[in-house]
Amino acid sequence: MRIRELAIAGAWEITPKQFPDDRGVFLEAYKASAFKEVIGHSLDLRQANMSVSKAGTVRGIHFADIPPSQAKYVVCPRGAVLDFAVDIRVGSPTFGKWDSVLLDDVNRRAIYVSEGLGHCFVALEDHSTVLYMCSAPYAPGREHGISPLDPQIGLTFPELGRDNQPLELHLSAKDSAAPTLAEASAQGLLPTWDEVQAFIATL
Repeated sequence: MRIRELAIAGAWEITPKQFPDDRGVFLEAYKASAFKEVIGHSLDLRQANMSVSKAGTVRGIHFADIPPSQAKYVVCPRGAVLDFAVDIRVGSPTFGKWDSVLLDDVNRRAIYVSEGLGHCFVALEDHSTVLYMCSAPYAPGREHGISPLDPQIGLTFPELGRDNQPLELHLSAKDSAAPTLAEASAQGLLPTWDEVQAFIATL
């Protein structure tokens, strides 16, 4: 597999090598040795979540308090999503910036979003299925969100879905009511660059 760091430090795109034959295709969706060689530590899998979304569904921007936060290794075994890693670490050189990876059932890429980053995706077709392998279990009191429509962050959502039809965005009530990046910062919800680096150094 090929692992490429994104423009946001702490986020990587993973492209597996696929082996097709007359039965279908085989690939390594995750390989601990390759992951550790590039990332610097193993993925301590504590919980695996799955979501199924209709076209235009936006999930995020989500993050969790650090420590331990919640790193995510994300794949899309069915359908297609545009997945975003968002830098919400106060003091980071790329604070407020983002990068994205297309996850689908063709190239079968993954994205790894490490602790302290925000995560979001938009489904590009109906029944898009996303599997998240997480480093920490869900903890409601430690989970937070930032509005995916915050103009300061400026996520760029596709105008068309995978079928080239107009993509209408659908947000949950919780995500629609989430604070902006500036509001979350003023509320003291955001992690700092230094505390994130200190925590990752212990992994």
